[in-house]
Amino acid sequence: MQKSAVEDVNEFRYLCGLFFADDLVYQRKIPLIVKQSAFTGTDPDQLSEILSTAQSRISVAALDNNPVAFRCNFLSAGAVSVAECSYEGTIAAKREAQGEKLTIFLPTQGNAIFSYPKKSIESAPGFATLLEGEPTTRSLLVGPRHHLALFIDQAKIIGSLTHMLERTIRGKIDIHPYVDLTSNAGLTLQHLVKQLYRGLGDDGVLRQSPLALASLCDAVTFLILENCEHRYSDQLARDALAPAPRHVKRAIDFMHEHVSSTISLSDIAIAANVSIRTLQQGFRQFRNTTPMAHLLELRLVAAHDELSDPRSTSTVSRVAAKWGFTHLGRFAAEYRKRFGHLPSQASKA
Repeated sequence: MQKSAVEDVNEFRYLCGLFFADDLVYQRKIPLIVKQSAFTGTDPDQLSEILSTAQSRISVAALDNNPVAFRCNFLSAGAVSVAECSYEGTIAAKREAQGEKLTIFLPTQGNAIFSYPKKSIESAPGFATLLEGEPTTRSLLVGPRHHLALFIDQAKIIGSLTHMLERTIRGKIDIHPYVDLTSNAGLTLQHLVKQLYRGLGDDGVLRQSPLALASLCDAVTFLILENCEHRYSDQLARDALAPAPRHVKRAIDFMHEHVSSTISLSDIAIAANVSIRTLQQGFRQFRNTTPMAHLLELRLVAAHDELSDPRSTSTVSRVAAKWGFTHLGRFAAEYRKRFGHLPSQASKA
């Protein structure tokens, strides 16, 4: 008998022993908001509007003006979205600016090629394709094409890595673009994405289970970060063998507890029961960052989460002040450096 999405998540949690910070969504009883958008058409301009975001436009054209058709169903819940898409004909596309999501294609029919200035990435059945949202010189979808697609906010990817490494992470992670779908990791990835798609559909169990949804989204994110090669893979392996000393962990715990308070480097050192120099050396050696840079990261992520929350009515200035940013211009600059867009452009999808 096939297991439900909730049973799969509980089994995954038991086997991996992972701590899911997003469980707080369930504990706070926050209502779950799922957005569903379905499109069918033959107009490339309409498809361009569907695939584009405010930060990253994707232009679309029919190759040699031959007829094309598409059918897409998108389901979005916070930082993670999933879609089922089918295409007929040959479609040329171009991403014109850096995107804000990691995209994972799970194709079952047809090919696609994503071309960049120095490389090309092919998407074909048998392999998942991972794209970090870089601008393309050209992309081709050769129909008939069918795929499931998973979209994860880059902020969630970076936040998860920051949590795993307990230090500040910025920019692209240069993830390997392929996962063999016949491997254990590939089979599990397929299974979790299908559960997400089914569970978020009409009357899906995940619509009434915010804890299961948060855990499943985290499960997919951690599965990718722990099984796909990227810039921080070696550091994840080293950190698993060499955990940070107690004073670094005490400092990090203190920062989490006082993330919205006015605290100094001296306050953090006192809480960790070490000198400032020892504290700084510990962070450099075990977290490859500084204590204040780590605190800045925690505050930026907290501000981003609140600005991206569709239930939040707070202004940018109020959110900045709440999370310890006294200079609005400096906050906007740091926020843009971290997330790739201004605070006022935070998506509330």
